[in-house]
Amino acid sequence: MKKLKIGSFLSVVITLLIVYSLVKWGIPAVSREVTTLPFPLPVPGTLMFFYMVLTLVALFLMVTFSEEGLEDFLRPVKKFLRGGYGKIPRAVIMLAIPLLAGWQAYEITVPKVEAPAALRIQHPSSNFPKSFEAKKNPFANPTDADIDAFVEQAKANEVEFIPQVQEDIDRWSEEVDPEHILEFFPVAPMKALLAQLESGTVDEETAKAALLEKNLFEGRALYAMNCRACHGDSVAGDGPMADGFKLRPINFTDNGTVETIVEGYTFWRVTNGGPGLPTEATPWDSAMPEWKLSLTEAERWKIILAEYDMAQKTPRIPEAH
Repeated sequence: MKKLKIGSFLSVVITLLIVYSLVKWGIPAVSREVTTLPFPLPVPGTLMFFYMVLTLVALFLMVTFSEEGLEDFLRPVKKFLRGGYGKIPRAVIMLAIPLLAGWQAYEITVPKVEAPAALRIQHPSSNFPKSFEAKKNPFANPTDADIDAFVEQAKANEVEFIPQVQEDIDRWSEEVDPEHILEFFPVAPMKALLAQLESGTVDEETAKAALLEKNLFEGRALYAMNCRACHGDSVAGDGPMADGFKLRPINFTDNGTVETIVEGYTFWRVTNGGPGLPTEATPWDSAMPEWKLSLTEAERWKIILAEYDMAQKTPRIPEAH
């Protein structure tokens, strides 16, 4: 049985169609399965251009690698131009090419009638509970009882951590075998606390500063696990998934965002996400999950503590204060 031979020209055309299809429809389809989101992540036009240019360059090098390869590629083109496939198909294709080019140029340059861009309410305040306005982050200003409990744990070298980081700290402890578990934190407040523990006298301010470092560490870890994909490492709204949303996540480092709202509002906003917000005064186009369904109240507060710290911002003081 004679094998079907595909020439260089047809191979190039098929390869271009396959690569275009994979980038245009394949990547979004796979992204939907990987992220488990109800919508695919779009491929930016710049990335599409980048892939197609690389493909064209690779195919050009393959075709022109030898005289035989170039001749094999040009053979059907020359045959077509000489009318070898028929004069009518040649006339149709030769007419279609400039028409297609003209249509593309027209589509690019003609003014388009489009619906106005959807407005976005950055800080929806509708139905914001009044009781939340005066809420304070309990981990930013721990009580005397919290500080005393932390000091007692530190003296016994049995400091408790959230489950999400406990395994990593235990693994580090097994490898390093430190004298004290708090050596895991190489920061000045923790070093000062360890020095005071060794001397036998611990003052409240040193213990409070060390406890704050522990809370910040846990908050950053929770942020990385739950929020980094959208809001980014620098909380600037530039996470790896940010471009997949209709509107990018808010940049916390901007002066007009988290610094303009009270902590209680931030907590309410994180708690309810987008789907959990009331329908009045829409649209706010928020894709943020309802974190109250998967994170405890303490975990949400620690994330907020870390977000303000990483953004180098402070929350607005409530009007009553």
